[in-house]
Amino acid sequence: MPASTAPEVLLEVRDHVAHITLNRPQAGNGITAKLARELAGAALACQTDPSVRAVLLRGAGASFCVGGDLKDFAARRDRISAYLRETTAHLHLAISRLARMNAPVVAAVHGAAAGGGFSLACACDLVVAAESATFVIAYSRIGLPPDGGSTYYLPRLIGLRRAMELALLHPRLSAQQARDYGIINQVMPDADLTARAEALAQTLASGPLHAFGITKKLFHLGWSESLEAQMERESTAIAEGAASPEGREGITSFLEKREPRF
Repeated sequence: MPASTAPEVLLEVRDHVAHITLNRPQAGNGITAKLARELAGAALACQTDPSVRAVLLRGAGASFCVGGDLKDFAARRDRISAYLRETTAHLHLAISRLARMNAPVVAAVHGAAAGGGFSLACACDLVVAAESATFVIAYSRIGLPPDGGSTYYLPRLIGLRRAMELALLHPRLSAQQARDYGIINQVMPDADLTARAEALAQTLASGPLHAFGITKKLFHLGWSESLEAQMERESTAIAEGAASPEGREGITSFLEKREPRF
């Protein structure tokens, strides 16, 4: 059967917000090598497009992302190791680009966020979920260890004990449980999810892009730096930021009692 030529990831930039949509609704947006490759391309396009000031990631159809497409994997059983190396290489490049870009990344999660979809949500800067959304790691259920950066993000988000519990016992969390754990930020009525996520992304798009980027970088570095090294990075960053056009506008607008124009 010939490979589908339909795009598995859609990218549209509107009003400085990049809308990335996982586009395999017939398969729950299950991750294939093609989807992962296109997601990496979309993330790189966002990172290098100066007009992009925020990113909104979501899934088409009934779910955000159900994780790896097991039917796709099974069809490549004779070369599964090579195929998974290819798939994870592209997926991990996409996650790295989303983490390293200046623009904040918002995930809007509905339906299932499972396996690699769970990992992808964890890698975003802010996560808004529908009340009916569910979250599960699920890898051990099919005899595999996690990927997609979840072993990096989860212990930092919720602690090692809870991360191990989710990975080894794979309980299915409701959106409210995921919020209580600290995995996501907000839970919305299903009907309000899209509007709320778009409004949040638009708010971020009007913010200080460079300062957001430095903030993301500082938080990631802070997980491995000593206190003194991290404070030195903060000192350099805030001193340079105050002299930047963003910093000058922020300080001036505060003193003039008006909204900043970043």
